[in-house]
Amino acid sequence: MNRIPKERDRLLRRAARFGGLAGTVGAIACLTAPGAIPGDELPTVALLSLALVASVLALTNTGALYWTLPAVGLGLAVIVVTGLSSPRLSDATSTAIVLQASIGIASVVLMLLTSRRGRILAGGYALATLVVVSLVATRGDHTVAIIALSVAGWGANAVLAVWIDQGSRRAMSRIDEIGRAHRAERFASELEAQQRQDARLLHDTVLATLSLLAHSGVGVSPESLRHQASDDARLLRQLRLGGTAGTRNTDGLFTPEPEMDSVLGQTLESVKQRFGRMGLAVRWHGSGQVLLPRETLDAFLGALGECLENVRRHAGVSEADVTITDDDIMVRAMVTDAGVGFNIDDVDGARLGYAESVVGRLRSVNGRARLFSSPGAGTTVVLEVPKS
Repeated sequence: MNRIPKERDRLLRRAARFGGLAGTVGAIACLTAPGAIPGDELPTVALLSLALVASVLALTNTGALYWTLPAVGLGLAVIVVTGLSSPRLSDATSTAIVLQASIGIASVVLMLLTSRRGRILAGGYALATLVVVSLVATRGDHTVAIIALSVAGWGANAVLAVWIDQGSRRAMSRIDEIGRAHRAERFASELEAQQRQDARLLHDTVLATLSLLAHSGVGVSPESLRHQASDDARLLRQLRLGGTAGTRNTDGLFTPEPEMDSVLGQTLESVKQRFGRMGLAVRWHGSGQVLLPRETLDAFLGALGECLENVRRHAGVSEADVTITDDDIMVRAMVTDAGVGFNIDDVDGARLGYAESVVGRLRSVNGRARLFSSPGAGTTVVLEVPKS
């Protein structure tokens, strides 16, 4: 998106360079006409014009606004020297003054109107140019025309600068709208695809098994039914821990990924990634290389996930710490957050959110949970499960 302002500034610099050089070259061409100015003044005007060209090139190449001061100052100097070189302004001299004021100097405004500081500078330069041109124009017969044309040149350059600036802003706004619409459409498409995937997964696994159970497993042996239910449970467990749905087998049904050894570290990373996707950064401490029975591991990870879910929903913070330790008998996980906390005595134990999802899970495998919290001091939950 930053490319549009850069292209706008590049276009304005090129236009300012063209205008500054064209106005200066045109003014010099008018002054070389016979009798335009005395011959001894021509070298001075030529040197000032060359310095003006160098300033315009420096300004348009670098884009630094401090170069506008020498560019405008030298342009006004050319106008003063030209206007005072003769007792009376000739037509050629008047034309040179108009070209220098309305194009050569006025083109600077193209680079100034895109910022507040630039607009202040543009107003000061326009006023200075108007004053100098008005004083010099009184020495000729076309005072009103010279002033009017100079003002018209400044106005035309200002209109061009505003038109280019507003056009670029409208383009950025339209691109933002298109980007938002694209993101919304992509999100909707991904959501619809995920819903179809979920529907297929549910149909091919759990619903198929439940349908067989509802019909008392007609046509299917008890061993096959147990195997299918076990696969369904394993698949759902993988999904709950942030894994994938696996692949379809030869019958078109989804199958879970092969079971790995029950090493705690192999599943902690899945839990971390799962909550990371939901906006909770989890920092792990300690070692996860602990072997646990499958049932104990499921209960331990389920309780740990529920604690992190409570942090995400209620703590008012976006990060939590999990420390894993073990000894010869127990494996422990300490979930800590620096959130809002609460007074445990003020909460009805029967309504405490982790009563079943945390305490109940751990009790089923002879584990336990301890909760520590106070208002404004965060919350800490210690989970413990036996190794065997």
